[in-house]
Amino acid sequence: MKALAEQIQELDGPTIYGRVAAVRGLLVEVAGPVHAMPVGARVVIETDRDRTVPCEVVGFAGDNALLMPFGALEGVRRGCRALVSSALAAVRPSFGWLGRVVNALGEPIDGKEPLPTGPYPYPFRETPPPAHARKRVGAPLDLGVRALNTFTTCCRGQRMGIFSGSGVGKSVLLSMLARNTASAVAVIGLVGERGREVQEFLQDDLGPEGLRRSVVVVSTSDEPALMRRQAAYLTMAIAEFFRDEDKDVLVLMDSVTRFAMAQREIGLSAGEPPTAKGYTPTVFTELPRLLERAGPGTGKGTITGLFTVLVDGDDHNEPVADAVRGILDGHIVMERAIAERGRYPAINILKSVSRTMPGACDPEFLPVVNRARQVLATYSDMEELIRLGAYRPGSSPEVDEAIRLQPALDAFLAQGKKEATNLGDGYRRLAQILAAGSTES
Repeated sequence: MKALAEQIQELDGPTIYGRVAAVRGLLVEVAGPVHAMPVGARVVIETDRDRTVPCEVVGFAGDNALLMPFGALEGVRRGCRALVSSALAAVRPSFGWLGRVVNALGEPIDGKEPLPTGPYPYPFRETPPPAHARKRVGAPLDLGVRALNTFTTCCRGQRMGIFSGSGVGKSVLLSMLARNTASAVAVIGLVGERGREVQEFLQDDLGPEGLRRSVVVVSTSDEPALMRRQAAYLTMAIAEFFRDEDKDVLVLMDSVTRFAMAQREIGLSAGEPPTAKGYTPTVFTELPRLLERAGPGTGKGTITGLFTVLVDGDDHNEPVADAVRGILDGHIVMERAIAERGRYPAINILKSVSRTMPGACDPEFLPVVNRARQVLATYSDMEELIRLGAYRPGSSPEVDEAIRLQPALDAFLAQGKKEATNLGDGYRRLAQILAAGSTES
């Protein structure tokens, strides 16, 4: 009955429309019944070429509404009719969406049959669950990547950020997580992705087996800012549907930075003042609203979120990276210097943190993980002297042990793209490395 009532409310009422008054860059000004066009409302502009351009209201200037398009503005002229849509800014996902690839509006782009619709609408911009009603994070989640499983153990319902510069292997790590993480459903959002890489990701990285349990949302870098932002919202809306069906959902979003850039573009077009590095205030308002939607729900379902952050110029303290790091439950740092040495995934263990550690780690192996961190930290502190040959063996037992264990630990942290290691095996292999190093001494 609830679903029926919602469908009745969506039935077409009287036609309300305005007229295009001006086009300024990517911004369209519409004159008309502004009272019927609140922020976030959908408006469809009719062109003379029998083509329509869907838009969204992003602000107001005087007596006109300011719109941004979901598509190209070719053919839009002054006086074009702008129809106010009565449809909700929502999507109706269902289990029939599994194995499908959709665009930012929830339309199939994989050349298959139309998507089956679910009974309930899920708003693109939903409010996160109330903090007092949420469950706590669940049991440890097997990510299939040794370095992450052992040193930054992640729990079901946790939110982690993958911070990396361009070309350091962030997308490859994401593909490993998509294929190896032990979750019932995966929702993958490719926000502002290179068009060339989409098919490569679907066919080579995800594969038929991974796609079967996934929904992939794609918005390429050439699409308008509104589409790129919408792709992130849609990714979370689909994940919320599966979470409400008591599923453990994995959300992989690449990348939050491109979402922030799209929001900056929208804000600047609407007249917002630029602040840190040109980012507008709404960027830092929308980031927590997006990221807080991941996590445990009020029922049995969870959304485990792994969000990539493309740091500008390898500066891990730039505004978006700094804001995201403060919102999430942990951060995984990838470094160019490690990638240049040929070790992949290029994760800096000492700079990576999971905020559920040590509670998430197996208590039996927690001393092993802590000792391994100490050994890695000791080697890192003395690395320059060791490489220059300035360190004299025997000067410090701790440094000698770190030098002895470094090759084995480096090999442990390296992992092939198609290789997978579960949680238990990772802990045991690390314990064997440390035990062998103690025996040699």
